[in-house]
Amino acid sequence: MNSGITDADGHPVPVTVAVGEPAPVTAGGPGPRVSIRLSPPAGEFVWSCTPGAARELAAVLVRTAEEAENAPGERPVTVGAGELRRGDVREGDRSMTVESARTDGSTVHVTWKSGAGRSWTQAYAADTAITLKRRLSGGR
Repeated sequence: MNSGITDADGHPVPVTVAVGEPAPVTAGGPGPRVSIRLSPPAGEFVWSCTPGAARELAAVLVRTAEEAENAPGERPVTVGAGELRRGDVREGDRSMTVESARTDGSTVHVTWKSGAGRSWTQAYAADTAITLKRRLSGGR
């Protein structure tokens, strides 16, 4: 799995996630395990946990990834409305994410989605400056 995880020196660290061996019999009894194997150049690290703990770890990783993506960057970027693409997040007090942007002549129809899940469409001249807090890579 090419995880994008690197060691302290920036070297890629291969990661393998698999169903592990059952836990030894203890007061809680045996149970299925999830194993995670990290293989940096300096050696190997194997960690295992219950499926429930794996789900908790996954949830924490997802929340932290979202916080990192939504953290303000060094500075906002301003683009013309005609350059907006799905996933762009508008700068401001309230979270507004581009769901879609459609050009009709010199007018751009942008469908926004709020952090509360509401959607609406606004029309802009294609050259209207829109300041973004976050811009995702990729096309429309």
